[in-house]
Amino acid sequence: MPLPAPQLPESAAGSTAPAKLHLYTAGTPNGYKPSILLEELRLAYPDLKNGALSYDFTSLSFANKEQKDPEYLKINPNGRIPALVDDNAGGHNVFESASILIWLVENYDKDNHFWFSDAKLRSKALSWIFFAHGGVGPMQGQANHFYRYAPEKIPYGVKRYQEETARLYSVLEDGLNAGKGEWLVGDKYSIADINVFGWVRSYAWAGIDITPFPKLAAWIDRIESRPGAYAGLGVPTRGKKLTKEEEEEKAKEAQAWIMADQKK
Repeated sequence: MPLPAPQLPESAAGSTAPAKLHLYTAGTPNGYKPSILLEELRLAYPDLKNGALSYDFTSLSFANKEQKDPEYLKINPNGRIPALVDDNAGGHNVFESASILIWLVENYDKDNHFWFSDAKLRSKALSWIFFAHGGVGPMQGQANHFYRYAPEKIPYGVKRYQEETARLYSVLEDGLNAGKGEWLVGDKYSIADINVFGWVRSYAWAGIDITPFPKLAAWIDRIESRPGAYAGLGVPTRGKKLTKEEEEEKAKEAQAWIMADQKK
């Protein structure tokens, strides 16, 4: 079965320019990272909006296992989202969300709006990126699983991963306290923030209480208020606030394909 047809983001409505960047994604904490950065870059560099930074996206269905399609595995051999194909670089493909962010800033953020020219600041940003990639993502992902998707409730699993996720949030809170309280690195919004934002803004889905982390809660609001982040959160589709009943239904649907996939 062929992959779904690519779509244009709302910010490219009416454009006839061929897309140079091709994003493969889904509406997940990792999936939103590259679309947020792409939209931020397109606002920062409007002269590139219909050129080097023009992009389309393919929304992959986990329920239909489209991320395991042989065509997609040529792009990301791990069969996960997101992935990016860059026609500006001869069709070069990049997978892993943090790797995509770094590729984009190194190649398209010449004025370092979202990256750093200073080696020490770059090192700090990379430290937070690896912290999120190796800590927040995996731990909160497990919290999601035991809290929302596991076929039977295992209190130890829920408690273990929720508490570890909260501990990691406390590290982020301290990181914000170390500066002016606004951003993780230096005095500006960067990919260090974008890389972990998608996870932290989903705290409620993992059953995490955000009230002990007031600076982190304000940081979420600050990022969500940015036009670029707002546009990026609309790719592939903009989520809506769910009722408790809708949350339970969404979790059941996800549980069905997660469990089916594990049996194979």
